[in-house]
Amino acid sequence: MSNDNNTQDLRVVAAGIRLVTLQTFANIGFGHVGGAMSIIETLAALYGSELKSDPKNPNWRERDRLVMSKGHAGPALYSTLCLRGYFPKEVLLELNQGGGSLPSHCDMHKTPGIDMTTGSLGQGMSTAIGLALGCRLDNIDNYTYLILGDGECNEGQVWEGAMFASFHKLGKLIAFVDWNKQQLDGFTKDILDMGDIAEKFKAFGWHAQTIPGNDPGIIKAAIIDAKRYTDAPSVIVLDTIKGYGCEFAEGVAANHHMNFTQEQIDKAIDDAAQQLEYVRELASKNNKGVS
Repeated sequence: MSNDNNTQDLRVVAAGIRLVTLQTFANIGFGHVGGAMSIIETLAALYGSELKSDPKNPNWRERDRLVMSKGHAGPALYSTLCLRGYFPKEVLLELNQGGGSLPSHCDMHKTPGIDMTTGSLGQGMSTAIGLALGCRLDNIDNYTYLILGDGECNEGQVWEGAMFASFHKLGKLIAFVDWNKQQLDGFTKDILDMGDIAEKFKAFGWHAQTIPGNDPGIIKAAIIDAKRYTDAPSVIVLDTIKGYGCEFAEGVAANHHMNFTQEQIDKAIDDAAQQLEYVRELASKNNKGVS
């Protein structure tokens, strides 16, 4: 399969995740829409290509690990895991339901395929480092992936972890920063401007890239590049739009956790379904060698 074909296939994966995530939100009428939408292409690149896993054996010792430090984006990860076969689609109806297996924030004790409980922002950096270091000590040949929010990078714990990971040369740790430029209370530049996040990580000894964050093909290529650096952790700063691909949420001010009307979610689901059909058609043509 050519790189172009593979990129088209990953776009199909991303469109499928977006559609199922929106359908899941529709069941409850509210949720962390903005931050879930902006990391879907990253999840597509990981679970559609680069992340080693086995849905039939979620606790497989040799698997890659993923820490969704911005745990409120759990719904996008739940949809991804569902589509990968970790659990049937009807389980998605349990999102935010008391006693269900899909809480608002990721919980490793409740959801198959979740490697770390998250939600207290900043702490995912430390737990991901612990996983990466532990796997190295146990001679497990795998990667630990970490997804951070840009607002989350206000937390000092992130930078303490950045120092530690660099000092210990955790080359099997690859972090993503969802640079969607918004956080719970507003725009990041107005709350605590982080400046050039990639340059900050470089100053702490990390290999760093800044890339467009809504193209799974570009994200995959960045992951492959990061894997070349074996003596230092890597960070990929994703230039994204909060709420990407969801008309009522994309780029609006109050899109961290939001309510929406039935009309709004129906339109978003219809748009996502049309996008999925479109990219599937493109992928089919490419895979048959049709330009």
